[in-house]
Amino acid sequence: MASAAANLFVAILGFAGGLGVGSALVALLIVLDVIPRLAQLAYAYRKSIWFETAVVCGAVFWSLADFLDWRMMLPRSGTLAVIGSFDGIFVGMLGAALTEVMNVIPILAKRMRLSRYMVSLVMAMLLGKVTGSLFDWLVFQWMDDAS
Repeated sequence: MASAAANLFVAILGFAGGLGVGSALVALLIVLDVIPRLAQLAYAYRKSIWFETAVVCGAVFWSLADFLDWRMMLPRSGTLAVIGSFDGIFVGMLGAALTEVMNVIPILAKRMRLSRYMVSLVMAMLLGKVTGSLFDWLVFQWMDDAS
């Protein structure tokens, strides 16, 4: 009886977490106008349904891949570098898009009187992101495997 209640609690908690993350993703896409902006840049206003369908299909595919524990047997050395590069590019561009939309960097530079140092500020953020990512991939990843 207690095991069934615990399983039910975990199922409800997982469902609530999925709703929260899904709602946040949809809110992010709507607030940032990602799909309409992509259609505008591609001069494909009438084909924006394809962009929307691609986002939904990608979410469904990767959810199934995660739930069903799909595995791909790929060569480890080169594939890891390629996937890591694409992952870094995606995260970096998403972060850049968020800061561009929110105008964080110009407002911060103006209020702190750092307009003269804008290039140095951006380079410091870039180098910090790269250093942190490399440290995470090269040190923390192997620390998990050792324990």
